[in-house]
Amino acid sequence: MNLKMLGSIAIVAGTAIGGGMLALPLATASLGTIPAFLLLITIWGISIYTSLLMLEINLRTGVGDNVHAITGKLLGKGGQLIQGASFMSLLFALTMVYLMGGSSLLESRFEPLGITLNNQVAVLLFTVLFGGMIAIGVSWIDKVSRVLFSSMVVLLVIVVAFLLPDVDVSVMLAMSSNEAISSSELNNLWLAAVPIVFTSFGFHVCIATIVRYLDGDAVSLRKVLIIGSTIPLVCYILWLMVTLGTLGGETVHGFEGSLPLLVTALQGLADSELLKQCIDLFANLALITSFLGVTMSLFDYIAELTRAKNDVAGRAKTWLITFIPPLLCALFYPDGFFQVLGFAAIPLVVMIIFLPIAMALKQRKESLGGYQVSGGTPALAVAAVLGCVIIASQLWVAL
Repeated sequence: MNLKMLGSIAIVAGTAIGGGMLALPLATASLGTIPAFLLLITIWGISIYTSLLMLEINLRTGVGDNVHAITGKLLGKGGQLIQGASFMSLLFALTMVYLMGGSSLLESRFEPLGITLNNQVAVLLFTVLFGGMIAIGVSWIDKVSRVLFSSMVVLLVIVVAFLLPDVDVSVMLAMSSNEAISSSELNNLWLAAVPIVFTSFGFHVCIATIVRYLDGDAVSLRKVLIIGSTIPLVCYILWLMVTLGTLGGETVHGFEGSLPLLVTALQGLADSELLKQCIDLFANLALITSFLGVTMSLFDYIAELTRAKNDVAGRAKTWLITFIPPLLCALFYPDGFFQVLGFAAIPLVVMIIFLPIAMALKQRKESLGGYQVSGGTPALAVAAVLGCVIIASQLWVAL
């Protein structure tokens, strides 16, 4: 496995692991640990299948095409309009989520130094510091992602290793059979958790970029997508064990979606100052790696859409279009991290389930050959049903 493959795996896994990692305990706290694990595994299976389906479509259409161009070739202007609206709203929403989450963690990180950051200043600082990296290009993001993602995994191992002995299995099992919650309330909790978990595996936005980066090597790309999506599953399971199994579901649920409160509570379990710093740094890296993967894809898409030149002026214009809309939203809606992450599931379903199914059906009728994900039409039908369930869950919670 060469360095480009390793870098691509880091981009895929890093794009998934981010806001989702930090939001999962908050979203699944009242479900119970075992049900949360089952939900994670189910959504992981859907994510692998849909990513390989998108790979199939991308390779058959042409290496180098982005999602917008592929959709236009297969579904025409109408499909392209739906895809473009879904893609842009998804990535703008996720960018806004990471700006809000990153700024709140940045504020808490400066507090021990005696520096109090205004939320708007923190948002701007996070955008300039980490958003500025995106203008450099995918090859540099690859290198940065390798370092940051490797550091994040090391920190996760350290945090899990130190907190795992404190996990109370009886607490985990008790949460799974909590009789204080009525059946209607439990159904609402499930419906609220499904979109958050689904969005936590939303690495698909970087597939077109990765296909171009690896020159359309189907064997390598398949390995990258499978390994890159499995790493988040393992990380999520371990993370839920040490958060829900130590703090307790009721405590985590009481944080009401606050990332700083979750991080502070975990730091309270640490026996040493070094471990507290590891927890804080891990939370920051989880957001940053996902932020880089998402905004890289958004930047690349906007550059293609606007046909911007690959020079300083062109990249500057693309950067402004990429960051100004979500930045304005983050500045004037600073407390919407948890809510926005859930709503991101709706355009994500349209983009990575419904449209790929339509495109795959059209391509398969033409018998183009080449790579094709297994499962045939029945698998496409199952994916479509699950997509409807995810959207219905989000709409039910919203209403």
